[in-house]
Amino acid sequence: MKAIIFDFDGTLADSGECGLLATQKAFEECNLPIPTKEIVDYYMGIPIEQSFHEMTNHTLNDESFSELLQRFRQAYKTFEEQTITAFPQIDEVLKTLGKNGIMTFVVSSKKTDVLYRNLQKLQLDQHLTDWIGSDQVEHYKPHPDGILKIVERYSLDVNDCVMVGDAIFDIQMGKSAGCKTVAVNWGSHSKDQLLNEEPSYFANEVSDLFRIFNL
Repeated sequence: MKAIIFDFDGTLADSGECGLLATQKAFEECNLPIPTKEIVDYYMGIPIEQSFHEMTNHTLNDESFSELLQRFRQAYKTFEEQTITAFPQIDEVLKTLGKNGIMTFVVSSKKTDVLYRNLQKLQLDQHLTDWIGSDQVEHYKPHPDGILKIVERYSLDVNDCVMVGDAIFDIQMGKSAGCKTVAVNWGSHSKDQLLNEEPSYFANEVSDLFRIFNL
């Protein structure tokens, strides 16, 4: 094991409230049916460029869709300062992995600039080797583009990599790339949903990662 690749939202950071509030506010401002918490939670793991099409049943023209995305990003920036926090012990996990010579990465459905802004706010960027946002890949999760880009960029063997995430899309991405996977039980998708994807490991709480990674 040489590299651990983490999802961000729901895995490293508790950002569910921020995503929910920003999504519902954007839909309300665009006079669209407001999605429920359950719907927002389900799509939390994939980029809004894709999930919002699903939530609106692909009924918006380009101009209306662009406005929806813009309003979401404005709302998200407003809410993120008060609502996004790192899960307890996550910084310790990242720090310990680094001390053990293991590279750590993030592959997120957020755009890279927003991801970096959030990582900086939570002071997690200092523990990471690199991070990749949705604007750096051609195909979104669950396509393995993000993982394969890291493998190529850092000359890694995918068999030496582990993908960690809270959503089924993360586990599907890891399996598609050919690496081991860890499903975590503190994010958006339920234990049953995650176990149905047959991850290599399952973490009920953050402290389980120390055992799984032999730290």
